[in-house]
Amino acid sequence: MQPTETKTNLSSLNDKQREAVISEDKRLLVLAGAGSGKTKTLLQKLIYLIEEKGISPSSILAITFTKNATNEMIDRLIISADQTGEYEKLLFDKRLSKTDKDKERFQQQRKYKWIDGLTVRTFHSFCYSILRNYGVNEFDNKFRIIGDEKKDEEDELSKHVAPETVFEVVHKLLIEQCEGTEYLLRLKRYILDYIIDKIHLKKTDGKYLPKDGKYFTTLDGTKVRSKSEQFIADWFYRHSIKYEYEPLLNVKDFDFHPDFYIPDANLYIEHVSDKSFSTKDKEEQFQKGNLLLVKTYESMTKDSALFNHTLDKVVKNRLPSNYHRTIALTYKEEFNSYHEDVKDFVTQIMRITDMIKVENIDFDLVLENARKDQHERVRNYYELAIPIVKKYVHYCTDKSYLDFNDLISRSTSLFQNHEDIANKYKSKYQYILVDEFQDVNNLQVDLIKLLLTDQTQLFCVGDDWQSIYGFRGSNVSYIVDFENHFANSKIIKLNLNYRSTQNIVGASNEVIKHNKFKVEKDIQASKKSEHKIVVYSGSTQDENIQFCFDKVKELLEDGLSNDDILFLYRRSKMYSPYFFRFKNEGIRVQSKTIHAAKGLEAKVVFIIGLTEGNGGFPDIWLEDRIFQVIKKANHDLLMEEERRLFYVAITRAKDKLFLITEKGNESSFLKEIPETFTVKTSIPIKSVVEKVITCQKCYSQLEKLWMACPYCGEKVNGQTE
Repeated sequence: MQPTETKTNLSSLNDKQREAVISEDKRLLVLAGAGSGKTKTLLQKLIYLIEEKGISPSSILAITFTKNATNEMIDRLIISADQTGEYEKLLFDKRLSKTDKDKERFQQQRKYKWIDGLTVRTFHSFCYSILRNYGVNEFDNKFRIIGDEKKDEEDELSKHVAPETVFEVVHKLLIEQCEGTEYLLRLKRYILDYIIDKIHLKKTDGKYLPKDGKYFTTLDGTKVRSKSEQFIADWFYRHSIKYEYEPLLNVKDFDFHPDFYIPDANLYIEHVSDKSFSTKDKEEQFQKGNLLLVKTYESMTKDSALFNHTLDKVVKNRLPSNYHRTIALTYKEEFNSYHEDVKDFVTQIMRITDMIKVENIDFDLVLENARKDQHERVRNYYELAIPIVKKYVHYCTDKSYLDFNDLISRSTSLFQNHEDIANKYKSKYQYILVDEFQDVNNLQVDLIKLLLTDQTQLFCVGDDWQSIYGFRGSNVSYIVDFENHFANSKIIKLNLNYRSTQNIVGASNEVIKHNKFKVEKDIQASKKSEHKIVVYSGSTQDENIQFCFDKVKELLEDGLSNDDILFLYRRSKMYSPYFFRFKNEGIRVQSKTIHAAKGLEAKVVFIIGLTEGNGGFPDIWLEDRIFQVIKKANHDLLMEEERRLFYVAITRAKDKLFLITEKGNESSFLKEIPETFTVKTSIPIKSVVEKVITCQKCYSQLEKLWMACPYCGEKVNGQTE
């Protein structure tokens, strides 16, 4: 390109975008508000480096978070290079399949050598290439990627996928661990107590209270009344001793139910606790019938070794000498009715494995912290889980498998342990551009830092107001406290929103002001419109669906296409009744969770499910305490992430925005939008008081259709003869 053309490129940028593109600062964060041209600025920076600064494309590394973002970046570069405009037409041709478009992208990329010379990759894809090419000292460089079916595999990575998934491996290792009887029974006890019976919730949640008072499930599936009775029943099960729980007995005077009966020892056991009724009458009956009764006491249960010894002495000595004392227990038999519950346990192990890796904590330290927890459930969980996590890590190493977190941590380790390879990458990439910087986690930042020298230019683009992946391990503090993480850095704020109208931008600004942990930005709208945000409060869900249906029909009749209208929701189940109504009426409405819609935009957006409390939005979900052992959750920070999610949802709208709530149960987020930006509408509630018509002269009560008062003859208002 000629210099004049380069200047034309820059002239299409606003002052802040231009400042970011031409900046020579070595550590630069471009804080880009929603709709402020973030991707355009990043791409223009890339083109500027090559065209104006004469930087070799091979010296530039651009990192994205998803394969789609990578493809979009490459597409835009090809469009900028393609003078014919044919490639852009092809991209928007709905007759072509994704495979056709991917093939064309690949060919076009090869055609333009300056694009082909760039390294535009996701974090995972970049680390994959590092380890495949240079990781032989760190790991087997013929490794395969282990994931789970839900991952959207990337093209390059999908060529070397392990033959088994993470779930399959963890499940297999769990079964293997259960070959040890002790582990098997401890796992069964955990699943029965905390996944089936949910005994930790009994005191706080009435729906877990059984009517018969039998709270606890024993290893053989019997329901008993106390943890101590459960211990006794489990002891019988472990020792293959048959028993009856609360059998009906009538010796002479009345019916009653002793706690346990062991037929092979002809022995009855009464377990006496603080809550037990007096056993005096029962004991008299046993004496009259000359039956053998032994009492155990709650105080014994405080020392499990003592309790075991007591049961051993009381029961085993009374069994026949040829009694079989051991039993071969198998995983298949023990968990025959609990496969779904074991699946939940395995999924949770996968989750904590990911968390431990992202937070980069030693497994033994996690177990040590868990053992100090005040809750037995949490302590028991980690005693069962950490051996499996360790086995999983060992298994993956043995099989030459790497999961998605391993790709990054192993690359980091390679750079830390092998200076020659680290230096190769440091000298290769003089410019590192990172998109969506608000989504980075600890592992990714460690990797970036290992690629930097004093001469490297780090150019990060992101918006702390749109950081919504905390549940995946992203850490918003890296963007909010950028200057602390990267010394001598500069921040440029892109504060002009080109996407949305002034009412939408104004409302989103006011909402996000309620967050404390953020960087202050003054976002302005470039678009003006008379349309205010519509807040609709239906008395029922059916009213809300009807309102949305009528509006969508109206919008389609006005010439909008289906793709111009987007429905957003916090959780997928919120949309189901809308989906079926639209489907039955033959309407086909873009719909996504807000997380999935990040980066999208539409002319008209409906946000549904804006109610308060459980199942609404905000949906604060302080996760299981089990996860708190690895990473502490803070209610206020979770609320701030929910608000950022609402901000993302609002700012998807270009022209019109409809917020759908429920009369009397409006989301607290709606109260954060000043009335100046909204118009509120609903079906009025009918008065419960019937209007009474009275004569204006004598004040007698009149019927509706009377034309004159029969008592004084006065004409009724509005009636004529």
